[in-house]
Amino acid sequence: METNTESIVEALGALAQENRLTLFRMLIQAGNAGLAAGAIAQALGIPNSSLSFHLAHLTRAGLIRQRRDGRSLIYTADYEAMNALVGFLMENCCGGAACAPEAPCGEDAAQPQRKVSA
Repeated sequence: METNTESIVEALGALAQENRLTLFRMLIQAGNAGLAAGAIAQALGIPNSSLSFHLAHLTRAGLIRQRRDGRSLIYTADYEAMNALVGFLMENCCGGAACAPEAPCGEDAAQPQRKVSA
């Protein structure tokens, strides 16, 4: 994926739909092995025609790739494109300074911690 503004807008637009976002996240989790179209359709509970539309949209946006394995079409996330998208969004974040202090999970770093008296 090129990191020009047009390709970034296309990628973000492709992800701005619930089924496509869920599908993309599934492919991220599946890793390089990817998932067969049938398995994706079953997991999402959507008809094959709808799945084809969503897969084509993500492919045109450069976020996923397709390969044939026998009679199956296997889809994988394009990690390079994903990293380029995230990199673009984070580029020059906070003027190069740390964006937020580290906080343990579940704690809001911006809120002071209150002590509970017994």
